[in-house]
Amino acid sequence: MPAPDLVWICVTAFAAVSVLLAALAAIMRLILIVFPEQEEVNDPMVIASVATVLQTIYPGARITKVEEVT
Repeated sequence: MPAPDLVWICVTAFAAVSVLLAALAAIMRLILIVFPEQEEVNDPMVIASVATVLQTIYPGARITKVEEVT
């Protein structure tokens, strides 16, 4: 029995990985369609944490607005 050709093994492995990654990308896209990203919500715990840290670093500072920068 002849030994398998190394190039054929590499091509087959590359094709298998490509198909697997494409399937995972399709599943992720489906999940994002079914469960869309929620609108920005100001979580009170996050605001309290930011206020506490800023009060610790800059005593007497007043926090007027908290927004996420992306």
